Amino acid sequence: MNYPTLYRKRIMPDECVYLKDDVILKCNEDIILTKWNALRPKKELHHGYSCYFLKEGLKLSKFYRNDDSLLYWYCDIVEYEYRPEDNSLTSLDLLADVIICPDGFVKVIDLDELAIAMDKGTLSEELLKKCLFRLNKLLQIIYRGDFLLLQKYIDEAESAIDING
Repeated sequence: MNYPTLYRKRIMPDECVYLKDDVILKCNEDIILTKWNALRPKKELHHGYSCYFLKEGLKLSKFYRNDDSLLYWYCDIVEYEYRPEDNSLTSLDLLADVIICPDGFVKVIDLDELAIAMDKGTLSEELLKKCLFRLNKLLQIIYRGDFLLLQKYIDEAESAIDING
């Protein structure tokens, strides 16, 4: 299979980054699973895995520190754009994010950025609505105790890598 070229596009700041070093581990019509090192390593964030849920408008990432300890799970609400002419997939970050800490604490962040982007005209009403509906659906999954259904894709890939080297 010819895997797509991956891009991450952000509204704030306005940027589009080619994810040239991300390694695609699995790709089908439902998900793309990647392993990566941080583009700009920080004191805490060093590397991780991401699962693009192509039909749900979610990107789930498992963030690790340099010592391989779990930092947290990070859920981006996104809009995907696939371009068959160059086999590329762009993940547009719709600003609202959910962090799930190792102790189970859930934090919703960057909701203020939705209002700022609307005021600036950089986020359409249609994308704002998609973001809010997807955020609500994600939170329902988490609060129901079904987050394991999302994280299993990354956990299974990690286990396979650990077993196979």
